[in-house]
Amino acid sequence: MKLRVKFSKHGVLKFIGHLDVMRYFQKAIRRAGIDIVYSTGFSPHQIMSFAAPLGVGLESNGEYMDIEVNALTSSKELTDLLNAQMADGIEVLEVKLLPDNAGNAMASVAAARYTIAFREECQPSFLTKSVIDDFYSQSKIIVTKKTKKSESTFDMKPYIYMCDFDEENNTIDLTVDASSAGNIKPALVVKALFDYKNQVFDEFGLLITREETYTNVGTAEDVQLKPLGFVGSDY
Repeated sequence: MKLRVKFSKHGVLKFIGHLDVMRYFQKAIRRAGIDIVYSTGFSPHQIMSFAAPLGVGLESNGEYMDIEVNALTSSKELTDLLNAQMADGIEVLEVKLLPDNAGNAMASVAAARYTIAFREECQPSFLTKSVIDDFYSQSKIIVTKKTKKSESTFDMKPYIYMCDFDEENNTIDLTVDASSAGNIKPALVVKALFDYKNQVFDEFGLLITREETYTNVGTAEDVQLKPLGFVGSDY
């Protein structure tokens, strides 16, 4: 049976990289006695696939991984078994049974929603809802995206699905393309906002939380975003 596990990651564990999180879950699954499926061959490993690896330093309420098990009593029991093995900072939020034709978590990712706060000493004085609205209303948002091997300039606006300002909490609410084709980093959007206001940008001042990871149940022309757990069901 294919399962989709949703979990959160907070506190000091935000400084743990993706590979260590994967090893952490492998050990937790073994300790919990979950009958997980292993690959065949000379070096068997647990069948496990993560949706979109979280950057070091980011917190999250919407991480997903897919696993395969030979037996399952109930979604709640597996959730409880895993949480009994979790350290402070990681909590399993839900377990969904996937249909046989469901794509794997990584291939299903279309977008992600973030809350972007600022360290107290780095809170920008220019940040208001009207500034965010003006920034997002631009017909184009031209940015430079750098990788280890190249640098390219492109229009980021089509890859931003929502950009708003929470006046009560002084945070930016942002939904961006997180697919393999787009994969917009929230810090890149904030940098573009600072450039728009001719302000100096310091990525260290950001406190970023990924709130949810989405799949597209519509089409490329008519995007309809749903949480990755939407395709599964309780068992």
